[in-house]
Amino acid sequence: MPKIKPPVRTPHIDMTPMVDLFALLLTFFMLTTSFRPQEAAVIDTPNSISEKVCPEKDVITILIGKDNKVFLNFDNGKDTSKLIRKEVLKKIAEQKNLNLTEAEIKTFSTWSSFGMKAEDLKKWINTADSKDREKFQTGIPMDSTDNQLNLWVRFIRLQNPNAEVAIKGDSDADFKTVKRVMDILQDNQVNKFNLTTNLQKEEAKLDEK
Repeated sequence: MPKIKPPVRTPHIDMTPMVDLFALLLTFFMLTTSFRPQEAAVIDTPNSISEKVCPEKDVITILIGKDNKVFLNFDNGKDTSKLIRKEVLKKIAEQKNLNLTEAEIKTFSTWSSFGMKAEDLKKWINTADSKDREKFQTGIPMDSTDNQLNLWVRFIRLQNPNAEVAIKGDSDADFKTVKRVMDILQDNQVNKFNLTTNLQKEEAKLDEK
């Protein structure tokens, strides 16, 4: 008597739980992800083969554009409870007699790089349109009569003496401007700083004999 073969069934995978999980993860990342703030200027840094990575916290970044305008960015450090950006701006406001409200100081502490005279900070903070805010980015003064970059560096160093300094200069920037920035750093006892560059891998070549 011939054997009866059971019908062959095609394996079936229920994808519903996976789709639900994907939708849940997507919603989570959309709600928790914070976009990196746009820099005050587009800097085309030169290439190098150095692989040293700049730290994410405790960094003072000085940006030098191709038009030799100088911009500045600094964070709140690893201990965010110190509120370094707020405290530094309060010192600048006191030095320059700026009438800044607590709300304006708080807004400044959440933004990224900037480059303007301290006297224009209030207008810059209260300008809603991003294109209009760009008009204020004329560079931080650092001449002998009004050396505001020196003032910023001094107050940041007082609030965060452990902060490292990184100079991010455009490849077309004038070396005189870079040298001026270095002199200001040395005036504030900053004798060690990093130059931000693009990583360029160096290919190993065999010597032909």
